[in-house]
Amino acid sequence: MQRYSFLRHVGHALRGHRHWQPAWQTAEPKKQYDVVIIGGGGHGLATAYYLATRYGIKNVAVLEKGYIGGGNTGRNTQVVRSNYFFPESAAFFDHSLTLFETLSKELNFNLMFSQCGHIVLAHSEHELEQQRRTVNSIRLNGVDAEHLSPQQLKKRVPLLNLDARFPVLGGFVQPRGGCIRHDALVWGLARAADSAGVDIIQNCEVTGLQLQGDKVVGVDTSLGGIAADRAAIAVAGHTSELARMAGFRVPITSMALQALVTEPVKPIISTMVISPTIHMYISQTDHGEVLLGAGADVYNSYAQRGGIPAIEETVAAALELFPSLSRLRLMRQWSGTTDITPDTTPIMGKTPVQNLYLSGGWGTGGFKAIPAGGDTMAYTIANDESHPLIAKFGLERFTIGALIDEGAASGVSH
Repeated sequence: MQRYSFLRHVGHALRGHRHWQPAWQTAEPKKQYDVVIIGGGGHGLATAYYLATRYGIKNVAVLEKGYIGGGNTGRNTQVVRSNYFFPESAAFFDHSLTLFETLSKELNFNLMFSQCGHIVLAHSEHELEQQRRTVNSIRLNGVDAEHLSPQQLKKRVPLLNLDARFPVLGGFVQPRGGCIRHDALVWGLARAADSAGVDIIQNCEVTGLQLQGDKVVGVDTSLGGIAADRAAIAVAGHTSELARMAGFRVPITSMALQALVTEPVKPIISTMVISPTIHMYISQTDHGEVLLGAGADVYNSYAQRGGIPAIEETVAAALELFPSLSRLRLMRQWSGTTDITPDTTPIMGKTPVQNLYLSGGWGTGGFKAIPAGGDTMAYTIANDESHPLIAKFGLERFTIGALIDEGAASGVSH
């Protein structure tokens, strides 16, 4: 891997940028791998990267049916935070946030990580009291959080309309939360995994799983069969389909979650703001676009399109809290496919099929979990035992009733 540095960039600029190496190679599939990871998004690439660099398992293939960065990792709103309520969730997502804080240096790739803060608004006395309890719980979990008065909110976000239809009575902030460039993350992980010896195989759709009894021994793909000692599923919205190929079911529903951006303007919003009541969240990108997001569409679908009603509701909510945005034009919208479990907590770990592992059911929390998801799944695959941080995220919790209901902390409605 050609290391990036200031001097190297200057040298390439003087030579007309004609001698850059490709960030990663698209490999031809081999006949056999120690581990095959289905899904070339953030979680699949992070798992492969940590397998190769932390556990010495380099005979790994990442199979992506499209192109790297074309799935959910490239179709999200870049939020990074760990202000979750339950100890299990808080420990996992804070581990992810901690990894994010040093990941640019580790990958030798600028991820454009900005810890600009994550603010949640309260619009009633009941909501304000609930937030006080939430902040106390978050702090007990060892995660940073603090209350904000309306005056403190106005100082941090001058454009915020405190006298909205549901007046803003206060809120809380996680100062370490923020945003990270989504395509930079997936490119950085792909580059690092490729450098560590992982085969990244694009335009390779998995069409079936090869089983011997209750054990996985390989995968069938559009490029032919591939033998594998172990396999992992990391395909976001299509988790249900891959599980069906393996002969078991998962309690997941899939639907579109869309976002949109305005034309670019000078910096006007310096943090991330979310309102669960008025139901929208907003930030500003490095390009200057104002990014808007809201809840998932109300129908199940694998389509990555979304619909007009959700756009209208999102824009109306944004203008209620930020009336000064009314003259901006929408530039584009996009949609990803979310895979949502009944308790909005992911499913991670071993499956009923021997040597087959699953990382799915991320709902709206998958992007912020990429480093921790890859780290813990790599441990689980290497040791055939769930990492302590995800021991309670297994599929068996739906059988024994040990749910971890993080619906309130998910940030959007499902």
